[in-house]
Amino acid sequence: MARIVCAGHVNWDVTLSVDRLPAADGEATIADQAQSCGGSACNVATGVAALGDDPAILGSVGDDEHGHLAERSLDDSGVDCGPLVISEGDTAVKYLVVDPAGEVAVLGNEGANEAFAADDLDSETLGAADHLHLTSQDPDTAAALADRAHDQEISVSFDPGRRIDARDFAAPLARADLVFVNEREAATAIEEYFGPADDLTKTVALKHGAGGAEVLTPCGRYASHDGFPVEAVDTTGAGDAFAAGFLSVWLDGGDDPDYDRCLAVGNACGALAAAERGAKAELSWDRIEGLLAN
Repeated sequence: MARIVCAGHVNWDVTLSVDRLPAADGEATIADQAQSCGGSACNVATGVAALGDDPAILGSVGDDEHGHLAERSLDDSGVDCGPLVISEGDTAVKYLVVDPAGEVAVLGNEGANEAFAADDLDSETLGAADHLHLTSQDPDTAAALADRAHDQEISVSFDPGRRIDARDFAAPLARADLVFVNEREAATAIEEYFGPADDLTKTVALKHGAGGAEVLTPCGRYASHDGFPVEAVDTTGAGDAFAAGFLSVWLDGGDDPDYDRCLAVGNACGALAAAERGAKAELSWDRIEGLLAN
C-alpha cells in the first residue's frame, strides 16, 4: 500500500447526458443528469483508494453546500481530507456535457479550486508520503510542491491536463519524474518540455484513449498496450482513472516497475471509467482482473 498525496482541483461536477453536442446557436436535449465530486485530484485520489492505496488530497473547496458534499464524498471514498483547504469562496462547479459517443464538453467557473498554496500541505503529511501526484493547478504552486517533495526524496508525477497549451507548466514538468499526457497534450509538450523522443529527461506515459497507451523512459525502455474494446458512454475522468491504475502498479514496482502491467492496469481503469457515466469510476481489482483475463 502506497501513501499518495494528490494535489490539484476539487470540483463539484454536474454531468448532463445529451442527444448531441450543440453547435453555435444550436440546442440539445438532456436525457439524464447526475452530480458528484470531480476534478483530476479528486478522481485520482478516489481511484487509488479503490485500488487499496492510501491517498490524501490537497486542494480547496468553498464553505458552501457543494464544498461540504465534495468533502463528504472524498471521505466516504477513503481519502484523507486533512490537507483539504476550506475557502471563503464558492466551490468550483463544472458542467460536463456528454454526447451518446461519450465525447465531452466542459463548462465551469474557477471558484475556489486554486485557493490552496504549497505550504498548506504540512511537512508531516508530506514526509509520510511515498509519492506526490500533481494535477492541473497553479504552475507556481505545483512547482513548489514538487521541490518540497524532492527535498524529502519523494517521487513526483504530473498530469497537466487540457490547459497545457494555456498555462506555463515548464517548471512543474521539469521537476516531475513521471508525466501523463494524451496525444493533443504531447503535441504541445514532448519536444518543448521533455527533449527529443530518443533522449527523454523523464518517464512519459502517453495516452491514446481507445487506442491504448505507451511508455517512454529516459533509459530507453519502451512498452505499449492496445487498450480494451469497450463501448464508451462518457470519457470524463478516463485519463484520471488511467493514472490511478498506472500509479498503483508503478509505485508497487519499486526501482524496476513492470511497465507492461502498469499500462495494462491503467488502460483497464480507463476503459472501466469510459464505460460508465460520470467522472468517478467504480474501480476494483476484481473488475480490472476480469478485463485483463479476457
